[in-house]
Amino acid sequence: MKEENQSFKPFIPAEKIVPEFTVTSVILGVVLAVIFGAANAYLGLRVGMTVSASIPAAVLSMGVIRIIMKKDSILENNMVQTIGSAGESLAAGAIFTLPALFMWAAEDSSVANPSFIVIAIIAVCGGVLGVMFMIPLRTALIVEEHGTLPFPEGTACAEVLLAGEEGGEKSKLVFSGLGIAAVYKFIADGLCLFPSEVDWSISAYPGSGIGMDVLPALVGVGYICGARVASYLTGGAVLGWFVIMPLLVLIGGDNVMYPATEAFNTLDTWSLWGSFVRYIGAGALAAGGILSLIKSLPLVITTFSKAIKGFGHAGGSERTSRDLPLPYAGIGVAVIAILLCVIPNIPITPLAAVIIIVFGFFFATVSARMVGIVGSSNNPVSGMAIATLLLATILLKATGYTGIAGMTTAICIGTVICIVAAMAGDTSQDLKTGYIVGATPIKQQIGELVGTVCSGLAIGGVLYLLNAAWGYGTPQLPAPQATLMKMVVEGVMDGNLPWGLVFVGVFIAIFIEIIGIPVLPFAIGLYLPIHMSTPIMVGGLIRVWLEKRKFSDEKQREEFISNGVLFSSGMIAGEGLVGILLAVFAVFGLDVALGISLGNIGGCIFFAVMVAVMIFLITRKSKGRQ
Repeated sequence: MKEENQSFKPFIPAEKIVPEFTVTSVILGVVLAVIFGAANAYLGLRVGMTVSASIPAAVLSMGVIRIIMKKDSILENNMVQTIGSAGESLAAGAIFTLPALFMWAAEDSSVANPSFIVIAIIAVCGGVLGVMFMIPLRTALIVEEHGTLPFPEGTACAEVLLAGEEGGEKSKLVFSGLGIAAVYKFIADGLCLFPSEVDWSISAYPGSGIGMDVLPALVGVGYICGARVASYLTGGAVLGWFVIMPLLVLIGGDNVMYPATEAFNTLDTWSLWGSFVRYIGAGALAAGGILSLIKSLPLVITTFSKAIKGFGHAGGSERTSRDLPLPYAGIGVAVIAILLCVIPNIPITPLAAVIIIVFGFFFATVSARMVGIVGSSNNPVSGMAIATLLLATILLKATGYTGIAGMTTAICIGTVICIVAAMAGDTSQDLKTGYIVGATPIKQQIGELVGTVCSGLAIGGVLYLLNAAWGYGTPQLPAPQATLMKMVVEGVMDGNLPWGLVFVGVFIAIFIEIIGIPVLPFAIGLYLPIHMSTPIMVGGLIRVWLEKRKFSDEKQREEFISNGVLFSSGMIAGEGLVGILLAVFAVFGLDVALGISLGNIGGCIFFAVMVAVMIFLITRKSKGRQ
């Protein structure tokens, strides 16, 4: 391994100095961090999933720097994607937990919403800890394990940067997807020309129903995830809407069971899902997260022991080996812990701060190695958050810190840990990209901190804005992960959950694990309405059609598939940004609806046209190709 590492030569040699941490790269990176952070926050609050922003940020950077600014620096582009991807990771951690605080405030008039300052400080503190914890891990995981840990997204992003001559042309795909999705979303949810969600009940099969959120972002998610993951999501949805719900109506008849207040045979599909299937799905999702963590235990132990042994590594004297000094990282961690304890209105006690630091470094280590092996999309962040919430809530309850104060503290602890894990995974991928292209680690680490602070402030504003517009736990913003975390904390603290339904979900998850199907995507499909899984499946089918289509050569196949990823990333960003714009309209009482609706059929027609345009643009031959 040591010989292999010594023989590795980055694209930009250590002795060569080229522009890297420049005004251009910082400004462009911050803009993309805010854009992708806001878009991913909106997407995660709707569907409970986020997507990586590293490759789209790199492509956009190459387009802007090369075409508009007439410059060419691979390390500047790498810095842009390093800063830009921080927004997506921080958003993923924040939206999994923080909306629970708003939901408690909506349920209890004596509880106040968290302020913008509180949200921003918690988000920034978690992000900074995630970056700091990765500093002593970089040499052990990125350098010494080069050739062993593939870091899929980091390596893929490096390949995109190395193929920078296509950056200008490719960036047009991201902008095309962004523009088309933005216009589509505004027509659907702004002008309300057609419903963004079509829905049908099946009277011949009582209790069942089918529908679709006819929105571009979900198609983009399906394309990026692929048909296999999309099929797991859809499988969970089919179990809920075509097996469990009809079975409840068939067996329940005119009986009433908590938490519903009406007879089974009088409940519509949404009431059946909200009263029963949602709790079953929550149990499956919680069990899936914990199972993924348990399966990782051998890896966790190995990684943590290596991290402790390599804690003193401070990098070398070469430009490509220079990290932020460890004493600075240690001081940063101590300052964050103190700030969390002393800042008013942040309910973090000294005990909670200790839990955050210990669990934070542990899960940062786990997260960094996990993404190195299986990629960021398989990083069990939700499992880590659930495990932390369970332990924190039990400890707080045991020490007499109960009620809404105890639950709020538990959620704040979980939020910081969740962001730490997400940021550590993202930082490790970015450092891997930098290692391959020849970036300066200390500059990347500073870039991550810049992106963290800026996107943390932006996420605070976005969460506050979306809550003011629609509220969390509503059809517009189901906030599935945060709702799950809220249920876990409430269940431990005061035991008001329908535990029978939750345990049904737990054993469904165990059954799925036994037969060898990935539990988490299946559980997410069971937990969410089927309307979100169906468009994701459409996106997955588009990708599998492309993968099986005949091409003139393998290079053209890879180009078209890559085009789809970039276009899909643009669609996600476009819908997210317009969703936030519509939230602004809602807050200020601006109504741009036309007063005309084409109904379900109109929604299906517009959706089909959007899918056709997507296929046309990603399969269109690039300029210069025969």
